[in-house]
Amino acid sequence: MKYYPVHSGYPPYAEVNPAIEAAFAEHGRGGVQMPPKVYVTFIENGDFRTMPAYLPALGIAGVKIVNVHPHNRAKGLPTVMALTVIIDVETGVPEAIINATELTAMRTGAAGAIAAKYLAPRQPVTLGIVGTGRQAEAQVEATAAVLAIEEIRVWSRTEKSAETFAARYSEYNARSVPIERACDCDVLTTTTPSTKPIVIADWVREGTHINAIGADAPGKQELDPAILERAEVFVDDPGQATHSGEVNIPISTGDYDPGRIAGTLGEVVVGKKGRSSPDAITVFDSTGLAIQDLAIAALVLRDGDGGYELPFP
Repeated sequence: MKYYPVHSGYPPYAEVNPAIEAAFAEHGRGGVQMPPKVYVTFIENGDFRTMPAYLPALGIAGVKIVNVHPHNRAKGLPTVMALTVIIDVETGVPEAIINATELTAMRTGAAGAIAAKYLAPRQPVTLGIVGTGRQAEAQVEATAAVLAIEEIRVWSRTEKSAETFAARYSEYNARSVPIERACDCDVLTTTTPSTKPIVIADWVREGTHINAIGADAPGKQELDPAILERAEVFVDDPGQATHSGEVNIPISTGDYDPGRIAGTLGEVVVGKKGRSSPDAITVFDSTGLAIQDLAIAALVLRDGDGGYELPFP
């Protein structure tokens, strides 16, 4: 068994995006095994999740253990940290342990990019960014690998953070703006840990595609439920979305009927579903799938550099 610290030499989005797209396609065709993720909650601190899956198309199986601790940035620690354990399909012997902290950010960014690739109303796009943490960076970088970006409008609760973020992506004409202006865009990406709506329906114009990334646990919510009522909502996985995605609170309060979910991103990728018209508002409700972790892990294992042998079994 090998341990892969993966502190450098991450696969580029030119490889990550197609790998994640292929994993969603397998999901859309029903060719994966993936039980819903399991949550263990630490009151007032955060949680950790276990995410098992088997992706027969790649001959890879395993489980990721990932935490989300929103207060970690004040302690100089990442909000999200993760390890992926890869299991040999034939014997069950652990083959590898992979540091999946950065890989988790990348595979989530890639999911948003693939959703935008299929659901964005036009190109080039104006990209709206709400929240400026590590995942916002991943969303920009992954999206830039599949779509032409003419402008980025950035909002953060802290104006300094928005200005710093905008300076980092000045090549895309990025600038700090009020949140209403950030929402006036072609593709809107929300990446905050909010537990109440921060994007209001009146700010979102017809034809906008929204990548709702931040709501990935019960009780999280970034979008005004009125947006969901107007939108065609696509999820990564129905079970996970209704439990812990952007739709989880509106469903629990009766403000959104889960029967209105338009389909999965996998179904969009394989051509079974899609936006109904250029004027439709579309939402991708991302909770993060274990098959994404296997797909990006396969890239790390393929390259095979930097692994340390561990004595097991």
